[in-house]
Amino acid sequence: MTAAFDSAYFRSVLGRVPTSVVVVTGVDKAGSPFGITIGSFASVSLDPPLVGFFPGINSRSWASIRESGRFAVNVLAGSQDELCWRFAKEGDDKFSGLDYSTTAGGSPVLPGVIALIDCSIDSETQAGDHTFVVGRVEALEHAEDATDAMIFFRGKVNSVTYKG
Repeated sequence: MTAAFDSAYFRSVLGRVPTSVVVVTGVDKAGSPFGITIGSFASVSLDPPLVGFFPGINSRSWASIRESGRFAVNVLAGSQDELCWRFAKEGDDKFSGLDYSTTAGGSPVLPGVIALIDCSIDSETQAGDHTFVVGRVEALEHAEDATDAMIFFRGKVNSVTYKG
């Protein structure tokens, strides 16, 4: 006999695993910008260079980005809480009033990010209530002077500082 699964406890336990915070951006077929905050981003492979993340299967933002076949991963600095929460919600024009640039492939680049990874979609696999998206890295860059990064820990955004 199996006890009922306690999803609140599951979230509580896994909330103690710090995760990176990124905003995945892209455009739909019409060229309109979209973005989504992701707290489950990872390096997947060096050869070929692949990265991955897990948007919810019902994410309208990811559905729109998927249309172009491309996306950019914007790695947030520890002080970029406003960008994190702006892109964490569905709806609204998340880019309204935001001064952003674009990658060579047309994906939005958010101001002040500490790293950028420009990708084409390599594959997608449904994994429970999320989709595992694998991107083939086509270009990447980072800020030389970055000393802090945003992380999720215990359900909140925090900053971790490099002391090398």
